[in-house]
Amino acid sequence: MAKYNIREKKEKDVNYLNLVNPELMDTLKNRIIDFIGNKKKYKEKGYTAKRLALDIGTNTRYVSAVLNVRFGMNYTSFVNRYRVSEAMMLLKDESCRKLTMEDISNMVGFANRQSFYAAFFRFEGITPRRYKLSATPKPEKMDVPQPISGE
Repeated sequence: MAKYNIREKKEKDVNYLNLVNPELMDTLKNRIIDFIGNKKKYKEKGYTAKRLALDIGTNTRYVSAVLNVRFGMNYTSFVNRYRVSEAMMLLKDESCRKLTMEDISNMVGFANRQSFYAAFFRFEGITPRRYKLSATPKPEKMDVPQPISGE
């Protein structure tokens, strides 16, 4: 685990998580999914929790509360989950085989390769390179006709 500078998650007692009523939390959850997932804001390297809060008409404390309660993660982890998911699709995509890890990292919104590797390893338990190699279809063994002997 130390290889990618990943720390164990610490439990915190956060009082503001109870400030948002359930109906508002559901509304904000849907808006967050719309902006981050559907509008693919996760691809923008500079897209912050503050910008998301402005876009969905709330504040960062509410965004943080919704992400923690509804998704069990913070803003960075939430965004990185989308990035890693898209990276996995690209790494499996035959048309993207010649792209470098830096190319994939940039395409999905990571600021650098180290962040990409750390997030990928955190969510998937393997490196993106190893994932790409395991997702690469192996060439099929050709059935070569055997010569007929004895005639």
